[in-house]
Amino acid sequence: MNDGNERATTMKATATKVRATKQIKAMLATIDVNGSYELPTLEYDYSSLAPYLSEEQLRIHYEKHHQAYINGANGILYKLEKARKDNLYLDQKSTLKKLSFNIGGHMLHSLFWGNLAPQGKGGGDELDGPLASVLNKEYGSVERFTKEFTQAAVSTEGSGWAALTYCTQTARPLIMQVEKHNTNIYPTFAVLMVLDMFEHAYYLDYQNDRAKFVDAFFHILNWNVVNQRFERLLERS
Repeated sequence: MNDGNERATTMKATATKVRATKQIKAMLATIDVNGSYELPTLEYDYSSLAPYLSEEQLRIHYEKHHQAYINGANGILYKLEKARKDNLYLDQKSTLKKLSFNIGGHMLHSLFWGNLAPQGKGGGDELDGPLASVLNKEYGSVERFTKEFTQAAVSTEGSGWAALTYCTQTARPLIMQVEKHNTNIYPTFAVLMVLDMFEHAYYLDYQNDRAKFVDAFFHILNWNVVNQRFERLLERS
């Protein structure tokens, strides 16, 4: 594909995304809703995570896939609000399953962008502080945790996530392997760090080499943000 065709394809995809977003917002504006979801602002440029994540990979993931989950969640909220206004009833099983999937996708992606950073700005720095202490206590070392987390990520069945969570009842940091966006969740556990293992997160850069993608992730993982999430959790507990 030549540059002209690539630009045309990109412009068409962007225009489609913008139209879909405007349509959802227009629908929500027609009824009295309590709120809707929006795409969070990235704290870095599309090109700043290279060579670990390319500009194209990051842009498509953020603008297309994350936005799709937001549109999906907002669209379902609209349908629910409209059904209540019109005194109608939707198929609750199907509707809530889709809502869980899309809200989960939005929330996990928002955490994911937040725990990434360019090298020199937090990405790839060594972990220090209170989180390092609890990981050392649970796993023996941060290195051991990294290996177990990598195994969880690489072995995720189909599409899903690997996450570092914290149980306040036992004061233990536990790895969580999520299927899709909403299966095998530990209810009420705080999520401190996540890694997207859907193919859309890495395929342009790494094809089917999941292990190489996970290794790259730790070069742009911002442990400072993860540690801050943990410290805020301790303050609330």
